Amino acid sequence: MREPARNRQSRIVGIVEARGLARITDLADELGVSIVTVRRDIEELARRGEVRRGHGVARSLRPLPEPGAGTGDAVGMVVPERNTYLTEAVQGAREAAERAGLRLALHIAADEPGADRRAVRQALDAGVRGLLIAPRWRTAEEAAQDHSWLSALEVPVVLVERRPERGSALYGVDSVRGDHAYGVHLTLGHLLSLGHERIVLAARDDSPTARVIRAEFAAQTAARGIAGGCRTILSSRTAGPDPSVADARAVDLVQTLRETGATAALIHSDMDALVLVQRLQEAGLEVPRDCSVVAYNDVVADMGHIALTAVAPPKAEIGRAALDVLSRQFDAAREGRRPGATRHLELLPDLVVRDSTAPAAAHQF
Repeated sequence: MREPARNRQSRIVGIVEARGLARITDLADELGVSIVTVRRDIEELARRGEVRRGHGVARSLRPLPEPGAGTGDAVGMVVPERNTYLTEAVQGAREAAERAGLRLALHIAADEPGADRRAVRQALDAGVRGLLIAPRWRTAEEAAQDHSWLSALEVPVVLVERRPERGSALYGVDSVRGDHAYGVHLTLGHLLSLGHERIVLAARDDSPTARVIRAEFAAQTAARGIAGGCRTILSSRTAGPDPSVADARAVDLVQTLRETGATAALIHSDMDALVLVQRLQEAGLEVPRDCSVVAYNDVVADMGHIALTAVAPPKAEIGRAALDVLSRQFDAAREGRRPGATRHLELLPDLVVRDSTAPAAAHQF
């Protein structure tokens, strides 16, 4: 016999008050009714003032339990310290977690050996259901050393802005990242359309993203037949794998422009781009008159003296997508089925054109 609506709604109120919040999909599973039925019940309960309706969830009118109170709804996210690029990804993951009735617990990995592993262990000890993790991986060797223990974690894992090499122990783990090869493609297409054929890449070399940008710049300039007029340098003297040691590859950008006759530069990251634009100005070179500049990241690119044209990865969307992929694993586990094929998602960046790029014909350099 079908349960009376009043009885079912009373059960919903009891579940929501016990947990603080409950996902509509979970309630439908537990009550043995359709999602549409639960949604209608929640609308009625919200109208009567017995629960609060959220996006895909029902919330208790009572205060939610304090973080760490053992609600079992926490997802851990591990990111490196002082990484402004991932701030928006964290925010995006937090928004998606709230919609899913989950709480995002942030763990910061200090800039020292073994910090990622310690942060993951702290998150697991706190009882998280799953992990979103962006290991620092300053070098490819560091990444290889982490593959075994990361792939053996006892909870669902999604890599954020990281994708291990094909065939590695970690290749079968879900991942979500920006398509940085496409970011380089957008940059070169924009600069070539403006007549620039001699381009300098000033890039970091201390993260997987930086190494993708470097490799793609070399490959794509060669494919376009302009590699001979292009050069790659470090974006700062501490942009290499060991920031405590000044790197000999950090050639001065002003000197490089003069030696090569380059009329444009792609600079990773945008924080480094702001610094280098200031140095160009100090040397008497104006942007974009003497050198067009494209920044990579678009976190602070529009905040300098000159608003910089920038590659803008969809950072918040990356965080949201990573949480959604993790939730997919939770749903499969709850239903007693396999989560399906591993997902390696790449989201395409945009190119935001501002004041720092101009046609090469306008250059007097």
